[in-house]
Amino acid sequence: MEKFTVHTGQAAPLRAGDVDTDQIIPVRFLTRLTKSGYGRDLFADWREDPEFVLNVEPYSSATILVAGPNFGTGSSREGAVYALTDYGFRAVIAPRFGDIFAGNAHQNGLLPVVVPIQVVERLWHLLESDPAAPITVDLVEQRVRAEGVDEPFPVDPDVRHRLLEGLDDIGLTLQHTDDIATYETTRRPALPTTTRH
Repeated sequence: MEKFTVHTGQAAPLRAGDVDTDQIIPVRFLTRLTKSGYGRDLFADWREDPEFVLNVEPYSSATILVAGPNFGTGSSREGAVYALTDYGFRAVIAPRFGDIFAGNAHQNGLLPVVVPIQVVERLWHLLESDPAAPITVDLVEQRVRAEGVDEPFPVDPDVRHRLLEGLDDIGLTLQHTDDIATYETTRRPALPTTTRH
């Protein structure tokens, strides 16, 4: 998983709340066995509208999404996160996220950034008046920065550590390979063992 420290990029203002995972990636596209290839189907139904924000320059190359409250609610499909990351998003800024979506995001290197709705509205206004305005999401300092905005955001310390180091569950486990190998040499032979290939 790619490390997330500080990211500055183009942002897209998604003026919508209660965006559920079926809107992010409709279920008919969840046919792949890998994490790649989902980006082209991100917001598939909405992208049929030529005025949809990701169909408009320069927002189409955004790496930060600024959305309304309750982003990522609904079903627990991890494909919603795959679609966002495969498209190129590194962070989503919103007042609230679906809990399962946030957990899936953390596991896949996408940073859900929680800020008050007033901050989201300031960012929407900025991006609509100056579409090329850069936004910085700083996980080291836990702040969102843009013209007229310098806002702290909360992150669980364990989640912050994992994202800063680029560690998913497998990466965390691999940090303990010596301990695991030592344990395997001392366990009872009647128990199942792990093998290395």
